[in-house]
Amino acid sequence: MLIVTGSLTARPDNFEAFLASALAHVRRSRAEDGCLHHAVARDCENPYRLVFFETWRDRAALDAHFRVAEAIAFVTDIRRDAAAWAGPTIYEVTA
Repeated sequence: MLIVTGSLTARPDNFEAFLASALAHVRRSRAEDGCLHHAVARDCENPYRLVFFETWRDRAALDAHFRVAEAIAFVTDIRRDAAAWAGPTIYEVTA
């Protein structure tokens, strides 16, 4: 199983747009084969920071996710318009 984390920090003028886009990304990703968990949360200390936590069955499923056109567009938008972006960080875990 893989755990994936990441975050973005929006600017005050684009936070609501990023939140809507992040929620759409999470909901879409949950329907993908191999997605075990996908969530986004707002940072309690920085109201413009969104934190992502995902679990995937295996590397093949995660690689397929990274090839989804909507996921590519989401990451492209983050890199272009966010105040800061960190991720993804991928951890391979065993039971």
